[in-house]
Amino acid sequence: MGEKRVTRIDKVVLASNNEHKLIEIRNILKNLSIDVISLKDAGIDIDVEEDGLTFEENSFKKANEVKKLTKHAVLADDSGLQVYALGLSPGVYSARYAGENATDEENNTKLLNEMENVQDSKRGARFVTVLTLITPDNEKIVVRGEVRGVIEKSPRGENGFGYDPLFTPDGYTSTFGELSMDEKNSMSHRSRALENLRNKLKRL
Repeated sequence: MGEKRVTRIDKVVLASNNEHKLIEIRNILKNLSIDVISLKDAGIDIDVEEDGLTFEENSFKKANEVKKLTKHAVLADDSGLQVYALGLSPGVYSARYAGENATDEENNTKLLNEMENVQDSKRGARFVTVLTLITPDNEKIVVRGEVRGVIEKSPRGENGFGYDPLFTPDGYTSTFGELSMDEKNSMSHRSRALENLRNKLKRL
């Protein structure tokens, strides 16, 4: 039997309208001939409830719901921060840690308050990204990426978004909020997940 034929992927609908995320993913995939577009660019108006208990569940649910509305490949991610001293919280609730529609600043403030009495040696954390790609032929590819580091006691830097100003990756003295986009994208959880995705696509 011959190898299974896989439809070439030249356009991917990102199951998000998050401009920061779109720019980050486009930047990481800029050397590939893949056009990454947002839900808005694709003319899709959908708000998928992220009610899963894991990054994998949320990522697949978003990809699956959006795939019903387009013939193109769909890429969905679910990302979050897991702090060991807080039992891996905020986890899947990272974007709404301080409540629905919470701002980055509100989430960061809550995290700092929760960790107020956590000693330096116990401030370890990791950023996690799970990506689900559903191809035009409805094949499902799931990959994961993570980066470990520590939570600082106050925010530093104006770059990035979310918890970036509080997170210093292992081996660095600068937070994600202080690193340039190219520096962050060279080793971030999302870039590692995308690299794993690229390798899987190559094998196909």
